[in-house]
Order: sequence, then structure tokens, then C-alpha cells
Amino acid sequence: MTAIDTERGTALELSQWDGKIYTDAWTEGSAGTVQVTEPATGTVLGTVGMASNQDAMAAATRAAQAQKAWAATKPEERAAILRRAGDFFETHAVELGEWVQRETGAIAAKAGLETHVAANECFDAAALPHHPAGDVLASDAEHWSFARRIPAGVVAVISPFNFPLILSIRSVAPALALGNAVILKPDPRTPVSGGVMIMRAFEQAGLPAGVLQLIPGGAETGAALTEAPEVRVVSFTGSTAAGRKVGEAAGRNLKRAHLELGGNNALVVLPGADVAKAASAGAFGSFLHQGQICMTAGRHLVHESLKDEYVAALREKAAHLPVGDPMTGQVALGPIIDEGQRDNIDRLVQAAKDAGAVIEAGGTYDNLFYSPTVLTGLDRDNPAWAEEIFGPVAPVMSFATLEEAAEIINHSEYGLSVGILGEVGQAMKLADQVHSGKVHINEQTVADESNAPFGGVGASGTGARFGGYAANIEAFTETQWLTMRPDIAPYPF
Repeated sequence: MTAIDTERGTALELSQWDGKIYTDAWTEGSAGTVQVTEPATGTVLGTVGMASNQDAMAAATRAAQAQKAWAATKPEERAAILRRAGDFFETHAVELGEWVQRETGAIAAKAGLETHVAANECFDAAALPHHPAGDVLASDAEHWSFARRIPAGVVAVISPFNFPLILSIRSVAPALALGNAVILKPDPRTPVSGGVMIMRAFEQAGLPAGVLQLIPGGAETGAALTEAPEVRVVSFTGSTAAGRKVGEAAGRNLKRAHLELGGNNALVVLPGADVAKAASAGAFGSFLHQGQICMTAGRHLVHESLKDEYVAALREKAAHLPVGDPMTGQVALGPIIDEGQRDNIDRLVQAAKDAGAVIEAGGTYDNLFYSPTVLTGLDRDNPAWAEEIFGPVAPVMSFATLEEAAEIINHSEYGLSVGILGEVGQAMKLADQVHSGKVHINEQTVADESNAPFGGVGASGTGARFGGYAANIEAFTETQWLTMRPDIAPYPF
């Protein structure tokens, strides 16, 4: 088999986009093509075009031209297009989900989550064109004074490989709804889930040409978008290292950059917590999608009275979670996205062992399939505790008091997500002490809803700039001061 069986659905129409990018239509990119490969099997699923720097610059110019008419489009027409795009994800969920599974190595539940959230992102964004667009301001002058929201202009969306559909559409949909033109650059490892299916959704929904463009490419293509003068906002999701470069370039060019970056998230198990339920939550938080999630539970902080029992329960979970090709069986973990990512995971696990950690479970791999891993015997300087692993690894450490737990959590440079399991009163006290963009009491660290603000602090990004009406309006519009009076004002000159 050399490609997904297109007889099962026609939403993506392989022959139409295979080997191409999208500007005003499907066309060849200037930087050749890249194969879309299934990590579980190595099967080539198709190809997409690759955009050059020149393609990126041309896309920015075209987007700026198209954006003016799009911003002037009636709100109800923009809303209708967003609703139709949402319908596309619901109608073709099975076909699209299969692509997500095979391209990203996802289990069926994760793929279904992506298509479900993609539809909801569009439906929620469909309300934005009719959202109040500003405020009436009090003024001592004899005029009316308003603060109104207007589209930012051209928005560049740069998205990663791990949840490519969600992490693209969560910026694309609200930016379009608010009257912007968008240039989408997905990760070249997942260009279909992160790009082609979104482009097809809005193409089918009737979005005017040039308002959304798809330019898969590498880091140099993303860099070109940060330099293009027409681009006013860069919405970036990815590693902290890459995000720093995007932020630096955006700042130099006086653009806004919304950065959602890495995380080394803490899951805290309080004294008296139900250990069986806590271990289930911990396994889910660390091993879902092979740990390739920015919100993955990368640090398990367990009260000293429960540590041994918790480690035993988590070790049991890890030992019995099936790993394999998610298209051929009921597995809990699929493949790591590529060899480079797998090797970095294993490097950190082996470095942790060399620094004194004990491998309680896992620590091995077969091809791209990495076994669920549990580590103990760590200190704060151990690489597996201090660094974001981005793999199915659960390092465990104990604490004695809430104050110590808060200090250990805040010692990390990251601040994306914290989960606290146990008695609510203690959890509330701890929640008030941690520096994190998200805190979940009696839930693990991985969560996302289309109407909720999403973001992190510190090395995890520039705050909640994604999700929810307030965050999306702040992210993708500018505030303009507007005054009005009935006649020309008198002046002393």
C-alpha cells in the first residue's frame, strides 16, 4: 500500500493536492516536494509541495490584497463559512481521522479528538463575527469616543507535528472569523493533518481565494513569514528554542508573536489521594500520544507517604500498556514521530540512568515504538527531571509539604500546566502558589477546550493567547481609538 485508500472518502481528493501547496489554487511549490510517511510502517501516504522563501513572501503579498475584501465581508457571511468548515470536519471525521492516525502515529481516540475539536473550533469561531467589536468610552470632550477592534491584517500560523490539526485550526479559525487573512505553515512531518485538510475544509466552505494559503516548509519558510512586512501577527506553537527565535524576529520587525511553547508539567499527588485513580491519571498524562504533547505530565511529584505505592501502581500500568501500530490493533501507544525524536527521548532516559535514576519500567524501544517508562531515584538536576522529554517517560519524585511541592514545581523554567490530585482544600492552597498557565484539580495535565484560554508562562510562552472569545479577540485584532462629533471642532489656531 503506497497511499491511503481514497475510495473510502473524497474529502481530501489526493490527486488534487498531491505534491502541491495552496495559494490562489493548488499549485507546485518552488522548493520541491516532501513525502508524507506513516511512522508506524514507513509507508509513503502521499506528497506535499514545499514552499520557498519566495513563495512565503508572495503569499504574504497576496494575503494582504485578499484581506481587505474579506474584512469588509458581512459578518453573517463570514460566520456561515466558518460553520460550513466545521461541518466538513464532522461529515468527514472517519476519513480525516484515519489520516491523523497514520500520519501522526495516533491511536483512534486521539485522532477522533482532533477532528472533534477542529469542528468545535470552527463553530465557536463562527460566533466571533457577531461579537461586540469595542467599547463606548467616557470623555470630557464634546464628542463620542470609542475603542473598536479591527482585524490585525495578515496572520501567519506556524504549527507543530504532535496535534497538528488542533494546533493549526485553533488559530486559523478565529483569525479568519475576525477578518484576517491567514498563511498556514504546518510542520513538514504532518502537512496533511496540519494543513491540507484545513485548506480543503475552507476551500469547500467557499472561502475567497487568497484569504487562506497553505505553504508547508521548514524553519527557513517560517523565518520568511516573520520577515514579510505584510504579516502583522505570528501565531507559533512549537519548541521553546524555536519559539525564542520566532519571538526575536517578530520583535525586531515590530510584529506581535503569540508563542505557545514547551512544558515540563507537574502532576502532584497529595497525601490521602486514591492511589489507583492517581496512577491511572498519571499514566494517561505521561503516556497519551507517546508523551508527545506540550502538556504531558513530565514530572510526577508524590507525597512521601504514597510514593512507593504510587510507583508500584504506575509501574504496573506501564508494563501492561500495549504499544504498536494503531491501525492494526487496540494499542495504547503508537510510534514516535521519527528517529530524531526517538533518539532524543532515549538519550535523556540513558542520561538519567547515568546520573543515578532507576528505570522501574520501560527504557527500551523497537524501531519507533518506545515503551512506557517510569523513573525513580532522581534529583532536580537529573536530565529527565530538568528537561522536557517529549516522550512516554514518567519521572517520579517525592515531597513532604505543600510548600516544598510548590517550590519544586516553580523551580522549573516552564509554566504550562499543573495537575493536582487529592483533597480539594489542600489542592486549592497549592494552586495559589504555583506559576502556571493552567491548573487542573483532580485531573491530569493534558486538557484543551475550544472556548477555554490556553497558554503558559516563563519558557512555556507568552501567556493565554489561544482559545476563548477574549483571548482570540486580543490575539487577532488591533484596538483603534475612534472619535466622532457632529461638526468640525473649533481650534485656537
